[in-house]
Amino acid sequence: MRTLVTGATGYIGGRLVPRLLEAGHTVRCLARNARRLDGRFPGAEVIEGDVFDETSLGEACKNVDAAYYLVHSMGDSQAFAQLDRDAAALFGKVARQAGVRRIIYLGGLGAGDETHLSRHLASRHEVGNVLRASGVEVVEFRAAVIIGSGSVSFEMMRYLTERLPVMIAPKWVTTRSQPIAVYDVLLYLVAALDLPSGDSRIYEIGGADVVTYRDMMLRYARLRGLKRKVVIVPLFTPRLSSYWVHLVTPVSARLAQPLILGLRNEVVVRDGAAKRDFPQIAPIGFDAAVSRALDRYRTVGPETTWFDAFDVRSLPAEFAGAREGMLIDRRQRVAKATPQQVASVFMQLGGARGWLHGDALWKLRGLMDRAIGGIGLRRGRRSATDLRLGDAVDFWRVDAVEPGHSLRLRAEMKLPGNAWLEFAADGADEGRTRLTQTAFYEPRGLFGLLYWYAVSPFHALIFGEMATKIAELAERATIGELEAAKLR
Repeated sequence: MRTLVTGATGYIGGRLVPRLLEAGHTVRCLARNARRLDGRFPGAEVIEGDVFDETSLGEACKNVDAAYYLVHSMGDSQAFAQLDRDAAALFGKVARQAGVRRIIYLGGLGAGDETHLSRHLASRHEVGNVLRASGVEVVEFRAAVIIGSGSVSFEMMRYLTERLPVMIAPKWVTTRSQPIAVYDVLLYLVAALDLPSGDSRIYEIGGADVVTYRDMMLRYARLRGLKRKVVIVPLFTPRLSSYWVHLVTPVSARLAQPLILGLRNEVVVRDGAAKRDFPQIAPIGFDAAVSRALDRYRTVGPETTWFDAFDVRSLPAEFAGAREGMLIDRRQRVAKATPQQVASVFMQLGGARGWLHGDALWKLRGLMDRAIGGIGLRRGRRSATDLRLGDAVDFWRVDAVEPGHSLRLRAEMKLPGNAWLEFAADGADEGRTRLTQTAFYEPRGLFGLLYWYAVSPFHALIFGEMATKIAELAERATIGELEAAKLR
């Protein structure tokens, strides 16, 4: 079947595309920044466009049988619901005009007749209604907490449980939920293509267990061999709870607050239509879903993560190299190694490995960023060895990457300006490699300029030694390979 996947750079979309290709379907991806999907899904077509742009949507929907609608806003402003409503209305209209036969949408679980749904759950339901109003057949799946490596809900629970022997929690953690493994969500999404044509329908999907959020944390702790206690404090407001999550986990207060507000609503499956229409799918229980997620962390790392999805409309201007008004700190080193060996070192910076020198200063900078509402160093990185365009690396974002040669990171910490950190490995004479490490900074106003000169002493302490360490590690790798070759 010819399919369109919107949100292919997101948590669910990034996992769905390979499974559709494996099932033999033709896949087209709509992405706001097509470069982020370069080489990621061999066999899939990529179209650059936006769900708010009718022209690019028309191109994306052309000659498509079914379209997956996997985009939504996640913020604490009042504007998100209107944005989601407008995007869904335009998408439905264009899909109908293009002759798309089916829209498959993943929304949120929650009783449809409840009048006190959180704003975000209510908005997810509203998006489904708007899509159905277009006249195109809509298959809507409604899920509660999705358990999987890299899922924002799972990560929030994981970090809270791992880091706190005693967890102070709001009363809403006693609300019942029916979490579902991301593996099972993907099975439903792919199987929806095989449903017979008919009227629009809604499927409530959940795992084998109904548990409270308190139960989830305690069961996770038991699986990890941790002793944990949950103390419920009724005075916790959603805002206060979100700040607590911001302090302890990689999830920002802005993202945590809507998730916490949703805890007040019981989210369990009340309709058995999914079991009837998808008898081949038997969702696993909570413990099995957690074990599967942890196994992923122990092996290759998550396929996708919540922090790798972001809105490119909010990004600063395109990086165009050194330009007027830009401040630059450049360090060069020559290593007795190949460009690939040098690049392999700087491609692994950040996350658990750290930044090779001055880790205490990096951590201090991360703490300062968190203190003013930034993301700090909490996100780490999706994979210890692999980087893709758009990946998050601590408080940086991969802005450009050329395997074996170069990497450019864009700063996402709170700054009075825009900043990038670039690495390049170029061949030199006699089998050596020149490493060029450059920090670019575009100050915003006088305060931005003063900031640069205030942190310059720390740059002198960190950047020069970091470049030296990269060259040294690459040379050690070369020596190790030569010794191994002698032994062979």
